[in-house]
Amino acid sequence: MNKDFDDDFALFREQVKVDRRIRSETHQPERRRSNTFMREAQQFDKRQRAAAKQQHAEFFFSDTFRAHLPEGAVRYCVEGESTHVLKQLRRGDYPPEIMLDLHGMTQAMAKREIAALLHTCQREQLACCSIMSGHGKGILKENLPHWLIQHPAVRAFHQAPKEYGGAAALLVLIQLRGL
Repeated sequence: MNKDFDDDFALFREQVKVDRRIRSETHQPERRRSNTFMREAQQFDKRQRAAAKQQHAEFFFSDTFRAHLPEGAVRYCVEGESTHVLKQLRRGDYPPEIMLDLHGMTQAMAKREIAALLHTCQREQLACCSIMSGHGKGILKENLPHWLIQHPAVRAFHQAPKEYGGAAALLVLIQLRGL
């Protein structure tokens, strides 16, 4: 009987042989896909932040606004600002810390670049900048003062002295934040 029992037990063991390896029945995503997804999400986030930054830097300049500017050299001073500032700009007492060249730009491109320049000046605490419109057909040169007058960050501007571009450029004094 003992032999039958051993044979039966061996037969039973063979029939219910247990595989000791554990297999996961859940699907594991490939790491490569998850990394790609994360990179795409990060790039999307960067694009979204860049778009928000650009929107913050943009300012709407009206083409229909025409300010009364005095005869002679192009100049402007915000009401309440000392007119002595204009004399200092004319003499070049405020050297430009950053320059923008508008050569070859359309009016729309120029407006975006000017808005971005003024935003950058405020962000970086740059008190004076130079904007070169050039001579060309005179469209940008004519519109530039009217656009600048509309921006709240502009304290004053004057036609640049010869060393900074002369009649083809304007020196712009910026109202710095926190001052």
